[in-house]
This record gives sequence, structure tokens and C-alpha cells, in this order.
Amino acid sequence: MNRTPSDPTVQPVPASVTEQVDAADTTLTNPRLAVLSLGGNLGNRLENLQGAIDALEDTPGVRVKAVSPVYETEPWGVEPDAQPPYLNAVVVVKTTLPPSSLLERAHAVEEAFDRVRTERWGARTVDVDIVTYADEVSDDPALTLPHPRAHQRAFVLRPWLDVEPEAQLPGAGRVADLLAGVAQEGVTVRGDLELRLPD
Repeated sequence: MNRTPSDPTVQPVPASVTEQVDAADTTLTNPRLAVLSLGGNLGNRLENLQGAIDALEDTPGVRVKAVSPVYETEPWGVEPDAQPPYLNAVVVVKTTLPPSSLLERAHAVEEAFDRVRTERWGARTVDVDIVTYADEVSDDPALTLPHPRAHQRAFVLRPWLDVEPEAQLPGAGRVADLLAGVAQEGVTVRGDLELRLPD
């Protein structure tokens, strides 16, 4: 399936949809925007990613505002063919949780899908990474903001650009410029797959 510029899944979220989401955000006071990267290469990859999105939406103080197209990517940091390919996506959330609590929730979602942390860059059912939290910059080893490798990863930058064409990575610059400077081989949009915004 060829994706064209008119394909609605690669356009910014329509204002009408954003207004509906904002209208439902009556429980959120002074929310911040955060960008999360999702990925997985074990089990039913699409179902796991959708389940993670739904679990984030079910979190008090979190509302999912945008979901990117799905990308299939070669595993990062391992030998070719050492693992199955990943499905990756980016979600933008509005949240009143502080970064540490959002990280705790991300880890809880991973555990709910039996994420096992036995080796760095190992295969996993689902991975939920905080890429940015508002404009915060922190070198806290428990949660470095923005994500310290986001600027190198096409599987983060490409889907993020799809949902936020003017996105900026704090301290690094425009996502579009960063993406232009990294290799994009092995990062392929899956037009036959779709993740949905939670109801």
C-alpha cells in the first residue's frame, strides 16, 4: 500500500479531534505534554502496542492526544537477524503526572505485558520510553530528559515528525533536521497496520 501526502494517518491531528480530546480533559489541571516512544518485537506486536496505548489512557492524569503511524524497524544495537523486527510508534500525551510518576507508569505498562529486562537492547514484548516531558532537561540517571539517544534514532524521529511536524527536541533542535542527519534504512512505514486513539 503506497502512502500519499493526502493519507490522513500521516497528517497532523485535525483541530476538531484535538478540541474533542481537550474537552474531555476536565480532570487535568495545568497539564504538560510528553512524547513517548513505543516498540516491541515479541508476541502480537500490534496488539501489544495498542494495549500499551490503552493502558496509558487508563492512567489517572494521562490523556493520549496523538498516535503516530506504525513503523517496522530493524533491531537497534544488535547483530543483523539476531532478533525479530520491531514495530514502533510515538504517542503524544497530556499529563499532570510528574516525570518520575510517568516513568513508573511506563514501567508498570511494560510489566503488564511481561517485559523482561535481561540484557540491554534485548528483545521485548513492549518498550515504553519517555522521549520528552514538556521542555524539561535533566541528567538524572533515573530519567534523563530528553531521552539521551532520541536524536540518533530514526524509529523515534520519523513517527514523531508524523504527529508533530514542527516538533523540537529540547537542547538538540528541530526533529525534521535531526531526522535528516540520521540513517533511515530499515525503518519502514506499515500502511497496512494502524494504532488508534483510545475511545
